[in-house]
Amino acid sequence: MPTTSRLRARQLLWLLMPLGLVLAMWQAALLARDQALQGLRQDAENELRLSAASLVGHLSRHDYLPDLLASREMVRRFLASPESQDPMPLNRLLDRFRATAGVSDIYLIDRHGDTLAASNWHRPNTFIGQNYAFRSYFQDAIAGHAGRFYGLGVQSRERGYYFSAPVWLDDTAPDASPDGVMVVKVLLDTLEASWAEQDAELLVTDKDDIIFMASRPELRLRALQPLSGDEREALLDTRRYADEPLAPAGIEITGSPGEHSQRVGFRRGPLAEDDYLGLSRPMPAFGWEMHILKSLAPVIQAQWLAALLAGGLYGVVVLAGGIGWQRLRLRREREQFAERERRTLARARDELELNVQRRTRDLVETNRRLSGEIEERRRAEERLRQTRDELIQAAKLAVLGQLAAGINHELNQPLAAIRAYAENAAAFLARSRTEAASSNLAQIIELTERMAEISAQLRQFSRKSGDRPTSVSVPACFGYALRLFQSRLRDAGVAVERDWPEEEAWVRADLVRLEQVLVNLIGNALQAMAQTETPRLQLGIEPDGGEVRIRVIDNGPGIAEAHLGRIFEPFFTTKSPGSGLGLGLSISARIIDDLGGRLAADNAPGGGARFTITLPRDPGPEATGDTRPEEHDTHA
Repeated sequence: MPTTSRLRARQLLWLLMPLGLVLAMWQAALLARDQALQGLRQDAENELRLSAASLVGHLSRHDYLPDLLASREMVRRFLASPESQDPMPLNRLLDRFRATAGVSDIYLIDRHGDTLAASNWHRPNTFIGQNYAFRSYFQDAIAGHAGRFYGLGVQSRERGYYFSAPVWLDDTAPDASPDGVMVVKVLLDTLEASWAEQDAELLVTDKDDIIFMASRPELRLRALQPLSGDEREALLDTRRYADEPLAPAGIEITGSPGEHSQRVGFRRGPLAEDDYLGLSRPMPAFGWEMHILKSLAPVIQAQWLAALLAGGLYGVVVLAGGIGWQRLRLRREREQFAERERRTLARARDELELNVQRRTRDLVETNRRLSGEIEERRRAEERLRQTRDELIQAAKLAVLGQLAAGINHELNQPLAAIRAYAENAAAFLARSRTEAASSNLAQIIELTERMAEISAQLRQFSRKSGDRPTSVSVPACFGYALRLFQSRLRDAGVAVERDWPEEEAWVRADLVRLEQVLVNLIGNALQAMAQTETPRLQLGIEPDGGEVRIRVIDNGPGIAEAHLGRIFEPFFTTKSPGSGLGLGLSISARIIDDLGGRLAADNAPGGGARFTITLPRDPGPEATGDTRPEEHDTHA
């Protein structure tokens, strides 16, 4: 009977264990889900508040501009008699204000709604001659008030926000009315581009629930909900969105995980494979509402992780309980065994003494062996410690040797140039041409400064640079590198071809490091074309979106296919012994990687090697407000 009771208790225990496991994992998953949702909701609220404030600040900083331009004497004088005046001075004035304020367009409209002057007068889709009397910003301003409007441009088909102000020729009379309207258009693409970098989807809807702005281009100019025929006709009458179809965005609410939040999904499109936590924030100043969608994938991951951790902890607790029960059972058995031993102690005393003596001898022998093993292990640990110190010293010597080799390679070209300039200066002094000699001496001073800067950069080669990247002019870097090699280019008869746009190309980088890389690439190209009959060096700059590609191409023998995979390895070189250490391309690749870019090598279609540097594009020091010098004064 006791055996049957114990069997039933064990069966009940085995039944309750998996139930407890399921319950623990379920409760842990629920708790983790609530905590993850709360954290995700707080992050979404903070991002939504900051994004809304950024949008309001971006738009509101231009609201003063129409009033400022409307008060200009040139604007009033032209509006008084537009038929008898040349509009070009006013067009240029508006274009200068447009460039300075960083807006899209500025234009002047007369009292009938016809555009008289515009900053885009030189473009095919100019506003001049267009009538905008139907726009609400014109109607508000001609009534004497400041106007605000958002929508698609009639000519440009670009989404923008419009500010308008009345232009008064006589604002002293009580019954005076405006004689024209000054309008400023601000584009929204730049702000949307910054949204795309966030780990969330941002939408801005108007009072008609039309998505006017979105971090995803596929969601722009779409309706949150399908529009009825009357609603679509009403929107077409306003011409706010021109003739855009305004198709539904495919958004559907799948649940409500908490107060003031929604669970959102997409029936189609690029976001259809995920669920999102949706929050909204009204923008009463513009009549808009901003929405943020945060992916619920982290919440699901937190649920699974908490469930697995709870299951593991439950298993540990069950295992600990089993071990405790087993130890209790063993303790009871020991007590029973001790009782039996006491009963037989009198009969087995002699045998026990013999066993104690035998075991004592065994213990002495065992202690002796253990002492020997301990001493042997101590000696092994001492040898291991010495070996480790030797390995550390060897690693330090290897790094020191690599750094010394890198410094020797990087200073070789400036030293050669210093020698050439010194020889030229001596020749000029012999001919009493002091100005030319002074110029060569100035180049030597500049190259010594460059050598100091290169050695300072090489000291930082093994770790990230601490300097903040600045706006760097790529053509200026090319100019410096070509000046460094001008004697070699002239002596070898190398034809230099420059292929870049007329406007200045800027990148976000470190000036000294980028020039160092270009000097390495051009020097390698000159060495590769040493046996070419008509050497030709092609230098190219190609802006592409948010990046700039910088190319150095020669017409030498090119790079063997077997060497393309190893060309950036340290100490790998195909040059003859004594011509190089094989560190130039390795150092150059490391520098470009530290600057947030990449360096690639291949063979040009027409023959020869082609090296391509890709770096983040920069709008320039004036646009970014970077007051630090873009280049060194020695070769600006």
